[in-house]
Amino acid sequence: MARTLINAPASARRGDIIEIRTLIAHPMETGFRPGPDGKLLPRDIIRSFSCRYDNELVFSMELHSAIAANPYITFHTVATASGTLHFSWEGDNGFAQSEIHNIVVT
Repeated sequence: MARTLINAPASARRGDIIEIRTLIAHPMETGFRPGPDGKLLPRDIIRSFSCRYDNELVFSMELHSAIAANPYITFHTVATASGTLHFSWEGDNGFAQSEIHNIVVT
């Protein structure tokens, strides 16, 4: 299980543009680096990230070998209704991590 940090407002007014920041710590390996035996270490990276706001996809991206070891992702969305932000990361070797953040919209 990877460690995640999510910074999103707990409340907002309807129509406000909110900033969402996420960070995930993951032992990233590009697959281009040799190990102690001289053979390439197998690739182990996070390949995709998505955020759903009450099951509606509001942001997604694909990640590739050049991504930082601990991807820090910032994006914006519009607060439309009270609900749940569902964050999902998927990677090599069956890696999957999900987090939930509740938001109250007045």
